[in-house]
Amino acid sequence: MTKRHVSLPPLAEEGLRAFLTEVDERLSSDESTCDVVEDVLVDLHGDREAYERWQDGGDVSPAERVRLQGYDPCNATLESEYYAEVEAMEDEFRQSKYLQWLWRQFDATPMADNIAFALRFRQMLAKHLFAEAGDDLRLFKGITFTYGHNIELGDNVVVHDDVHLDDRGKLTVGDRVSISDNAHVYSHDHDVNDQTHIDNYHTIIEDDVRVTYDSMVRAGVKLGENSILAAKSIAGSDVPAHHIAAGQPAKSVAVKEGWESVAEPIEDANEDNREARRVEYEVPENLDTFDEFKRDLQPPDA
Repeated sequence: MTKRHVSLPPLAEEGLRAFLTEVDERLSSDESTCDVVEDVLVDLHGDREAYERWQDGGDVSPAERVRLQGYDPCNATLESEYYAEVEAMEDEFRQSKYLQWLWRQFDATPMADNIAFALRFRQMLAKHLFAEAGDDLRLFKGITFTYGHNIELGDNVVVHDDVHLDDRGKLTVGDRVSISDNAHVYSHDHDVNDQTHIDNYHTIIEDDVRVTYDSMVRAGVKLGENSILAAKSIAGSDVPAHHIAAGQPAKSVAVKEGWESVAEPIEDANEDNREARRVEYEVPENLDTFDEFKRDLQPPDA
């Protein structure tokens, strides 16, 4: 069984197209991205009257002022903004931060639940935000990511509700990939002794892969073409093409029926090739850093 087509009434479709075209053209122009994001969010949240009153010097409460200022991404901070390596990619991050703010705040509007509207809005925004965004993406509500500009998505990718796509390293997703609700795909890892030490990796999900419900892909793992990561599984090593991997940690438990002649034998699966996909990054020598944990844990024989 497959999906069926659903369309909006003509007037709703007309309004949707006009809005998407306007925002797309403004984001493609030389206009300040901050200004575009602020303008769009004010209108999507229905706050134009209060915003204009505030801009004209009218009275607003402290809570109103905080809310109205918050539409401007220049007045917001994101978790990824605190990462030390951001200083080495400041210009690139600034642009992706503004667009990520629009992405996140759009999800807080009622329109985020209107599938016909929301999927096309996110498709348009992905073209500006991600390193690559293929055609016919279906990106649902609650998708989060680290930066956005280190993500590559192929054609006909579907990412369901509440998925986290970590691109602190690099994330490449092929064509026709399905990532189910609550899945987490990582591209960075913490040292087991010093959790302030970060290693970044290139995580790869090849064409036609299914990452199923509430599963996790560890940084640097490659899920081979046409493979499946079973529900609630944790992939800590590569999954060969056409294999089904399950468990915590996930192991290849079967080859998809009919694909045995071209699939790697199960006994040769589960290789850990993460080190080959390490992504080096730079941190300025004069960076003023802080240790948020303030721990001084040393093994007894250190």
